[in-house]
Amino acid sequence: MSKSKWPTKLLAIPMSMMMLTTLLPVQHADAATKNSVPTAEAGQVLADWKFSKDYVKSGTIETGNLVLEDASGNGNDLVLQTVGDASSAEVQNMVKWSEDDLANADDVQSIEFGNDKQAQGGRYFSTINDAMINSEKFEEGFTIEAIVKMPQNFAPEKHSWMGILTRQGQAADLNKTEGEKEILSTLSVSNLKELQWTSHPTNLNHNETNWSFSLDSKEDWYHVAVVNDGSHTKLYVNGVTDFRNTDAEMIGIDAVEGKGWNIGASEWANELDTLFAGKIQEIKMTDGATSQEQWLVNNPQGEHVEYGTNERIPLLTNKQNYNFLFVPDPQKTVRYKPEIFSAQMKWVANQAKKHNIAMTAFVGDMVDQSNVVEEWTASDAGVDMLDKHRIPYLTTAGNHDYGTGDPYLTYYGADRFVEKDYFKGSSPSGYSSYGIVPAGSYNYLFLMVDMYHMEQDMAWAKQVLNEHSDLPTILVSHEILGIGGDGLSASDTKRGNMIWNELVNLNDQVFITVNGHHHGALHRIKQNAKGNDVIQVLVDYQSSYAGGNGWMRFAEFDEKLNKINFKTYSPWVENLSKNERTYFDVKYLNSENDQFEIDLNFKERFNF
Repeated sequence: MSKSKWPTKLLAIPMSMMMLTTLLPVQHADAATKNSVPTAEAGQVLADWKFSKDYVKSGTIETGNLVLEDASGNGNDLVLQTVGDASSAEVQNMVKWSEDDLANADDVQSIEFGNDKQAQGGRYFSTINDAMINSEKFEEGFTIEAIVKMPQNFAPEKHSWMGILTRQGQAADLNKTEGEKEILSTLSVSNLKELQWTSHPTNLNHNETNWSFSLDSKEDWYHVAVVNDGSHTKLYVNGVTDFRNTDAEMIGIDAVEGKGWNIGASEWANELDTLFAGKIQEIKMTDGATSQEQWLVNNPQGEHVEYGTNERIPLLTNKQNYNFLFVPDPQKTVRYKPEIFSAQMKWVANQAKKHNIAMTAFVGDMVDQSNVVEEWTASDAGVDMLDKHRIPYLTTAGNHDYGTGDPYLTYYGADRFVEKDYFKGSSPSGYSSYGIVPAGSYNYLFLMVDMYHMEQDMAWAKQVLNEHSDLPTILVSHEILGIGGDGLSASDTKRGNMIWNELVNLNDQVFITVNGHHHGALHRIKQNAKGNDVIQVLVDYQSSYAGGNGWMRFAEFDEKLNKINFKTYSPWVENLSKNERTYFDVKYLNSENDQFEIDLNFKERFNF
């Protein structure tokens, strides 16, 4: 649509709505990770939906006929839509006004959505039939902004792939037969709480996707910006973009005639899909790429991560204590941010003795693409720092490490470890291994069980345990625990059940299992056949900012107090200057699954 067809009239903006940008502090985007958007003059605001009672044109939420006026003055009004029985108590509660907003400003509202997949109905908004935004293709570029908040009770089984802003229609209606032809364009939330902007541009026969990292869902508001400069698109969260942007040339956003936009709902194959849960304060669509200074908000100061801090947390609280260190799936940093993996390894090499790190164990996925030599080279160069400083470590393979010619064995097979005193042998497949290290009052056995060769290596692993039944044992494999559909609780996997039944339950010396693979972090305690506790830990930060941002899991053993203190720390963030740190950079994670303490009476538990 030609810009000349758009009216120039603007509505008067209430003072309460104008307070938003003045109340927010500004953090200048001078770090390398804060990639700048084009600095061209702002384009014309085509649609601006402020979810405030100040913009109610007619109707109410209670009667189900609410109409919200487009604050841009261009007539792109929104109509409340209802799925299911509008009179039911369940549906009535799906949309309501909220006084919560990003800046805690007086008289600024938002809309709270309570939809979930398991409900019998729900509510969302759509543009009116004759809205001019419905046919706009943005061929000179665009900026889409949204101020949103995730639901506190986010659960994949209820909320995965819920839509924030979705163009109605499907690509197949435009004879686009490649890619996701069942959708057209959508800003939605994945099962991992990542934001996804996937769109069919006017110049391609398939869709391209931009991703964010996983977002928190307890406290934070987010300002989201999808910016296209006429040829390329980037997705920003609170002024920060990650490596998850497509490099494809993308011109505009294709449109199906007669279709509009949904706010708070996605679509699939021309049918309504997952409805939104959480809060939306404002969505704004501008013709052309705008600079960060022209956005609704600039990057807020402060620490974003819901459970994180830059205040020092000691990794070793007593010189008599000792640490075991677990490196979560490094695949994304090795592939996209090798400088982060290098910083991790350099820190371990230089600080292992200071922090009494007796063993470093990698939980798998040493690379992201098993047939890319450059990734193996980056991985090898990082771990080689441990070799040069004679730091004990062991590795296990993950599902991304199996490639043509067994590259994992080339880089991390027995030949790498055979000269190390703590290394005691590998399995017939070559993929599983074990080592023994002294720490405190004990010798600890680390048993690394390969996920793909588990059945083949099972007899060997049992023999290792039988021959060392008097040694407290930590078992590491890439997949043991999973994450349940609620996104909070541990779930048993097929491989995890095999490990438990064959190697853990009847071998009382195994007191900890550690794995990665499933994105997130959690732990549980389970009793073995003798009624003794087995600590099970899942740690994987690859879907977090910067592919894990250098966070590693420490287990500090305190024999005097009979406790194990688990902590999560990033030496990469530690080394960033204050100006380099983004809203998402914190040195320590301190949620209940990132920092926790478990009682362990060493003498009693290790009395095998």
